[in-house]
Amino acid sequence: MKILNYILKFFLSLQTSLWLLGLSLLLMLVGAVIMPGNPAFQELHSIQLFRWITTQPLQITWWLWGLIGVLAVMAVNTLFCSVESIIKKRKVTHWLLLISPQVIHIGFLFILLAHLLSSAGAYKMTAVAREGSLIRISEKAALLKVNNINIKLDYYGGIADYKVDVEYIRDGKVFERDVIRPNDPSDKTGVNIVVKNISPYPREAVLLEIHSEPGAVWALTGGILFMAGIVCLIMLKVRIER
Repeated sequence: MKILNYILKFFLSLQTSLWLLGLSLLLMLVGAVIMPGNPAFQELHSIQLFRWITTQPLQITWWLWGLIGVLAVMAVNTLFCSVESIIKKRKVTHWLLLISPQVIHIGFLFILLAHLLSSAGAYKMTAVAREGSLIRISEKAALLKVNNINIKLDYYGGIADYKVDVEYIRDGKVFERDVIRPNDPSDKTGVNIVVKNISPYPREAVLLEIHSEPGAVWALTGGILFMAGIVCLIMLKVRIER
């Protein structure tokens, strides 16, 4: 029972939050020193964090493992503190004043969840394609076929506009079609496909960037909640002081 009380006290302590925050900043500072000197970290731009980190030596990834552990404990600490705050202040007349800090906490947890999902399932790749090219875009055997590349040139021979007609194929059958334009990527299957570069000579060709971010929606939701909670809390504090 004493051990349980000690654990509960640890997770309900604001001092725990401050220590965890300080430790996470220290680990990130160490990482900022280690990363530039090791070329292995360049792979992180195109591979999932968890897939990469399990294949690398501990002497260059120990700070990342430590940071993951600290963030996990911080998430539990945030959840415990939020529940305790609601229980203790449930009789507060200004319910927005009660709920605003909890909205901030929920936003923070959503942001952590977004990073967790992206670390486990995100990927990015590039591919050069011409008309008729087939590109595998996911582990579910989905293929992207580039049907037509239409490039419009201006008077000076520069690229004025373009569109790339594509279709998605699974099990030998087309199940979706789309058009990629400037600032208008294709995301019909949850995988974003962007034209990074395009060349009209000697044959029309495009450089496609194919990437997936499973945590993007959660990160957006978390960011909106985090900012909404902060703005609401500040406005209420100013109103009460007046």
